[in-house]
Amino acid sequence: MACIDLIKQTLHDMFKIKDLGEARYFLGIEFARNNERIQLNQRKYALDLLHDAGFTSNKPAVTPIEVNVKFCPGDSELLANNSEYIRVIGKLLYLTRTRPDLCFSIQQLSQFLDQPIVLHWKALHRILRYVKAAPSQGLLFSSRNNMILQLTAFSDSDWARFNETSRSITVFCVFLGNSLVSWRPKKQTTVSKSSAEASIGHWQLQLVICNG
Repeated sequence: MACIDLIKQTLHDMFKIKDLGEARYFLGIEFARNNERIQLNQRKYALDLLHDAGFTSNKPAVTPIEVNVKFCPGDSELLANNSEYIRVIGKLLYLTRTRPDLCFSIQQLSQFLDQPIVLHWKALHRILRYVKAAPSQGLLFSSRNNMILQLTAFSDSDWARFNETSRSITVFCVFLGNSLVSWRPKKQTTVSKSSAEASIGHWQLQLVICNG
């Protein structure tokens, strides 16, 4: 606590800050804490998003995207107007601040912002229905942690995920103890000729994360 007080006093001397106490709600993120844990979620933001998109009464979905689905140009006709598609994708991207379970599916659909097709729009609807199933889903940081300060990283790859470019995708997540602190799906910068090469890429990424 003495260290925290020193930091706040130093900041106050430089910028004249005001201590508002423990955070409860900030930039759409809600904080709930007790002696055992801290929970972060964007429940209000998610509900506002569903209301704005007209999905408050739709049937919830159990997964954000269909298994092994791949979108190709020509699968269906282009959307007449992609502005609504871009707007919803942008809002969902902010929701991934506390919803790592949405990252992969949104990353897939965000590849087609310039020319989305009808199938992309339907897949976007599925994500919204998945959000409706659990709008208060978020992150949990427990104080009861028997692996304090132990950094663990996991990664995986999906070979030739993108049909047009044959690029693979790497996903990773990093835990500090039992708490998830970082996550990301990322398209690989080179084309892998096999699933083995794609796997080498994700293992290299895992080593960088752990050593960093």
